[in-house]
Amino acid sequence: MAQMAEEQSEARRIGEVIRQARVLQRRSQKDVAAALGYHQSKVSRLESGRGTEDVRTLREVAQVLDIPPHRLGLAAASDTGPAPEPGAEDMHRRTFLAASVAALAAPSPPSSSSTTAHHDLIRVLLPGTSPVATGQALGIDELRDRLRAVRRMFYVCDYAELEQTLPGLIADLRQAAGGGSSGSAEASGLLATAYQTSVSLLLKRADQGNAWLAAGRAMAEAERSGDPVVLAASVRVHAHVLVRDKHTTQAVNMVRHTADQLTGSYDQRSPRYLAAVGLLLLRGATAASRNGDRDTTQDFLTEAKEVARYVAFDQPDAWANFSPTNVALHEVSAAVSFGDAGIALQTARPLMRRHIPVPERRAALWVETARAYSQQGRLADGYQALRIAESCAAQDVRRPAVRELVADMAARDRRRALPELHHFSRQLGVPA
Repeated sequence: MAQMAEEQSEARRIGEVIRQARVLQRRSQKDVAAALGYHQSKVSRLESGRGTEDVRTLREVAQVLDIPPHRLGLAAASDTGPAPEPGAEDMHRRTFLAASVAALAAPSPPSSSSTTAHHDLIRVLLPGTSPVATGQALGIDELRDRLRAVRRMFYVCDYAELEQTLPGLIADLRQAAGGGSSGSAEASGLLATAYQTSVSLLLKRADQGNAWLAAGRAMAEAERSGDPVVLAASVRVHAHVLVRDKHTTQAVNMVRHTADQLTGSYDQRSPRYLAAVGLLLLRGATAASRNGDRDTTQDFLTEAKEVARYVAFDQPDAWANFSPTNVALHEVSAAVSFGDAGIALQTARPLMRRHIPVPERRAALWVETARAYSQQGRLADGYQALRIAESCAAQDVRRPAVRELVADMAARDRRRALPELHHFSRQLGVPA
C-alpha cells in the first residue's frame, strides 16, 4: 500500500511538472498535443498524473516542453549514448545529404572497425561512383543470393556483419542497375531492397538522418524497377523513418494511399506480394498507434489479419517476415503505444509459448513485454523480459532505443531494490 501511494504521488508530481512547463511557455494543451501528435485529452491525462508510466511519451513531452529529463524521472539523455546534433531530427532530406557529404569531407579521426563500417555504408549511399565496388560484372543470380544472405543477417540481428557487408553489395548492385542491360530493372529492384535494409539498420542504430538518405534511394530504385512489391516495401521503410521523426500523420497517409492500390484479391496473389502488403499494413498500424488513433490502428490490423489468412509461412528469409505471428506482435506494440499495458501483456502471453523463428521478432516480443511491465511499474518483471530478449538477439538489445528503456527503468528504481537491473544498465553503458 505504501509503495502504491508513493507511485501515485510521483505520478502527480510529474503531471504538475508538465503542467507548469506548459503554462510558463503560455501554451495551450491543444497546442502541445498538436506538437506531440496526440489528442488534447492525452495531455490533460498526463497533467493529472495518468499515463506517466509511459517513458516514451514522457521523453517526447520533455523534448517538446524543454523539460530536463530527470525532472520527469527519466535518465539523462547523455546516459543513453551520444545526443543528436541540435535540430538534426527536423532537417529535411536534402540537408541530411549535405551533412553526410560534409562529414565525409572532414578528416576522420582514428576509428574502430564498426565506425569504419558505418562510414563506408554512408559513403555508398551518396551519389557518384562508389569507391568500394568490385568492378566486376556479376550475374543477377549471384547478386540475388548475396542480397538474400544480407537480409538473413538482419533477421538474426547480426548488425555488425550486416554493416560491413552492405556497402560492397550496394556498390555492385548499383553497377548492375546502371549497366543498361536487360536485367537492369531487376537489379534496380534488388538495389531498392538493399537500400531498404540499410534504412532498417540505420534506424536500429538511431541514425535517422542517414536513414532518410537511404529511404530516398530505395524509393527511386523501386520506381525504376517498376515492381509494385518492391515499391510497397520502399513505402514501408519511408513511413518508418517518418514515424521515427514523429511525422505520424504523413506516414499514415502514405501507407493508406499505397495500400489502397494493392489490397484485395488475396487468394490470387503470390506469397511475396502478400508479405509486402502485410508488412506495409503493419507499418500503418504502428504509425497510427503512435499518432494516438485507435480506429485507424484497428483498421490496419484488421486488414493485415485478412492478408495473413493467405500466408502459410513463418521463416527467416527475405519475404517471410510477415505472418499471423507478426500481426499479433504488432497488436502488442500498439497496446503499449496506447498505454494499455494489461492488454499488451494479455496479447503477448500466447506468443511467449509460440515458436517464432526470426530472432529479431522474438527479441521484439520481449522488448515490448518489458515496456508493458515498465508501464505497470513492474520493474523486476521488465528486467527479466529484457534478459530473455538479450538471449534471443544480443545485438538488438544494445541498440539505442532499448538502452534508453533500460536506463529509464534503472532511474525509476530509486531505492535500488533491483541491483541486477543497475548492473545490466552498466553492462549496456547506460548507468542511470
